[in-house]
Amino acid sequence: MDFKVDKTCSGARAGVIQTDHGRVSTPVFMPVGTQGAVKAVTPRDLNDIGVEIILGNTYHLYLRPGTDILARAGGLHRFSGWEKPILTDSGGFQVYSLAKLRKVDGDGVTFQSHLDGSPHRFTPENVIRTQRLIGADIMMVLDECPPFPCDERYASESNRRTLDWAARCLDEFRGGEGLYGYPQALFGIAQGATHPHLRDQSIRALVEMGFDGYAIGGLAVGEPAPVMYDIIEVCVARIPLDSPRYLMGVGTPVNLLEAVERGVDMFDCVLPTRNGRNAMAFTKNGSLTITNARHADEFVPLDGSCGCYACRNFTRAYIRHLFMIREILGLTLLTIHNIWFYRWLMATAREKIFDGTFGSWKTELIRTLSGEHV
Repeated sequence: MDFKVDKTCSGARAGVIQTDHGRVSTPVFMPVGTQGAVKAVTPRDLNDIGVEIILGNTYHLYLRPGTDILARAGGLHRFSGWEKPILTDSGGFQVYSLAKLRKVDGDGVTFQSHLDGSPHRFTPENVIRTQRLIGADIMMVLDECPPFPCDERYASESNRRTLDWAARCLDEFRGGEGLYGYPQALFGIAQGATHPHLRDQSIRALVEMGFDGYAIGGLAVGEPAPVMYDIIEVCVARIPLDSPRYLMGVGTPVNLLEAVERGVDMFDCVLPTRNGRNAMAFTKNGSLTITNARHADEFVPLDGSCGCYACRNFTRAYIRHLFMIREILGLTLLTIHNIWFYRWLMATAREKIFDGTFGSWKTELIRTLSGEHV
């Protein structure tokens, strides 16, 4: 994996990540395909939108379809029909989201499967081996995502454990190679909850280890947005200028714009797809809930300036009708629209970085995105 920053503006960066499965222009939003598929849409839909990279999840892919199937298929790219880059999370977020079904110790994590209750052991070493079998272009270290709020004592203990796991992941990574004829990259993940000195300690240690890129984990778990932005600034200040910076699991369009201005390059979040399946559309004038009665006879697109398939061909009234009759096409159309919006947001941010107007554009756009659409 190669990364180059081409332009900066108001702290924001426009760059390029190059992998053997293709080029990724940054800043970039990665739609979430947890189990090898972005819900409700096809790889052709994603290609039509212009998506350049998607995210999968090691924990879920390990359980289903399982690494034996993925290995026999030749990796997730061939198995899923997605030919562009893939990034996989390590399962560290499930340490947070499945807290009642796991036990953490110094060596790793034991999960009780959410599917059938069976036990499964995740260690730094076997998480790397699993991601080798998945064949992701970019892999993540095993980490512990602590909850919010998190007291300093536990955050410090958790951070030390995450750094130890990162070192073990890196040793395992450096001792092997990709299984399908192309190289893979490994990112470290900074933790430390909302304690700035722990975040600084985490980033310093990871940079000293020397990863291909650096992620900021453990945010968007309940902390106020200003706290999130402060922690982003602490982390970004320590990440080398020539390394990609990835903010995990974030977030709203406003969150993304604020983070881009602070120098973040990569994002993922379930919001555009999950909200689309639940009748909410993002637009350049704010959000709208398509099932609201006022849209029943609105024979206009979701967003008049949008170029997605849904807005080019269908009206709010028709899409609302699809949701009211529980027709799956409605979920697909809103998901396409929301992914297109996030793709437009990042592509336009990139354009504004290049022409030197990112700061003023971002300020004006946030004004229009801040409320419920009427």
